[in-house]
Amino acid sequence: MDPPHITEFASQRYFDKLKQLSESKEQPQDAVTHPHDGPVVAEPSTFILPIGRAKSIDHASHDTHKTEKRRPNFSFRTILPSRTSVDHDSRRLSIESTKRKTTPFDQLFLALPNELKIQIIASLPLSDILSLRLASRSWHAMITVNEFPIARYHLEHHVPAYAKRLYPAPDPSSIRLHYLCGIWHRLHVAAKLSYLICERVTKEIFLRTTEAQRLEFEPQYERMRRRLIPLLFTVFHFFETYRTLHIEYIKEHGHGLSQVPYTINPIEAKIMDMYDDETLLRVHQVFPLVVSSFCRRLRPPSYVGRLERSIRGYLKDRPPDEVYVTAMCIGGLRQVERFWEIKGYNSRRGAVDTWYNSVLKEPAETTATKQRRGFMGLARKKSSVSDADFTKHGETHPSGRGRQGSDAGRRGSDASTFSSWESLVFNTSLAEGMPMGELSREQLKLLVPDLPTLQQIWLPTAEAMILDRKIVERPQDIKRNAQVMLELIREDGAAEEDEWWYGRAAPSARPPLEAIEEDPIE
Repeated sequence: MDPPHITEFASQRYFDKLKQLSESKEQPQDAVTHPHDGPVVAEPSTFILPIGRAKSIDHASHDTHKTEKRRPNFSFRTILPSRTSVDHDSRRLSIESTKRKTTPFDQLFLALPNELKIQIIASLPLSDILSLRLASRSWHAMITVNEFPIARYHLEHHVPAYAKRLYPAPDPSSIRLHYLCGIWHRLHVAAKLSYLICERVTKEIFLRTTEAQRLEFEPQYERMRRRLIPLLFTVFHFFETYRTLHIEYIKEHGHGLSQVPYTINPIEAKIMDMYDDETLLRVHQVFPLVVSSFCRRLRPPSYVGRLERSIRGYLKDRPPDEVYVTAMCIGGLRQVERFWEIKGYNSRRGAVDTWYNSVLKEPAETTATKQRRGFMGLARKKSSVSDADFTKHGETHPSGRGRQGSDAGRRGSDASTFSSWESLVFNTSLAEGMPMGELSREQLKLLVPDLPTLQQIWLPTAEAMILDRKIVERPQDIKRNAQVMLELIREDGAAEEDEWWYGRAAPSARPPLEAIEEDPIE
């Protein structure tokens, strides 16, 4: 029988021939019988389509393995992106993006126009601006050159009106970072003392000692603290100006106020003429609270008697009134704050005595004692090079602040760079010092013997001027003691006070308490 032809595929004749072929293949196998075996089970046949010649199983399996090996080369996997290829592409893109972002921020910022850089820097807090000066030479030079626009922006947006009234800029050229930092230093001292006085008043006068009582008293506490800041700022201005004018008066007249009879202190009257009626009255009402709080801080914390003070270790009594006067008139409110923050009565009294003795007495000169050599004289000898040998080569003495070195001992370019960097750091407006700094020994000798008594500071002159200006009709109309406490914590009138203290034209020029508490100078 002819094999099925390709043209007969899937026809009735095709299936008949296929059936005959299968039966003819099974007949010889059925003819061979095994007598000892049971029924014979026919082996399964492998169905192969009759296209071309039939192949054996081994060849077929070998071909299927080849096709399985070749299949990946012709499948869609070679066309579509795999997971590994996608990860590789994303990794490559991230590496390229990081390579593009390797430009430092300072270079990107310095590439901006100068006007944008100044506007961005001026909007930062003052402490951050001063920190940027320490970042690099380029930042330091940029901020130092643009001091005027930066300081002017802060004066217009962040400095309250009462501070600009008491410390006006004499001319536009003097509006620099030193002027701005001086105002913020005074605000910091006023805010710190306001916090310390409020803590003492809350505990000892209003008797709010427990946590629940303090939480209930929190609104009154915040109002009292905010009202005290402008008043203490004015007190800072009074003592600072008083010290300057008192020294000028002694130098001009050749003698102090102790040799001149007066009913109103002329120096205090000159300072109080700078204050308007409302400021003078409010500061006069709060001034006794400031002095009494400072005096209370320097007294022993127990009033029982000498026995209990000796048991507790409070052996020193309160300092004399001259110490309070010297601390306020010579050191100012900044020195008052330093004493106040010292914890422990004995430590505080020791610091007060040390400072007061340094004001009255000249520092003892340290005599150079001959140092003993080491064991058996084998230690290294101290160099015998004299001071003239250092100064001859253009160097400072080793005991000085810095050693600039010799220009001959280094290259010319390095020497010029070093000298320019030194001038860039120290020849700036901030090198002028902080407000109410230390006085010289000659100034202390003139001023300390001529200081008034504690009872004669501010109170007599201020009360006389209040009555002379007709701010109040009678002395009884001036609020004192408990009336002042109630005035500080009252709820009404806060809007009018803020409008007066912080100005009408710039309502946003009210510095936050958190910003004032950070001293930019220290």
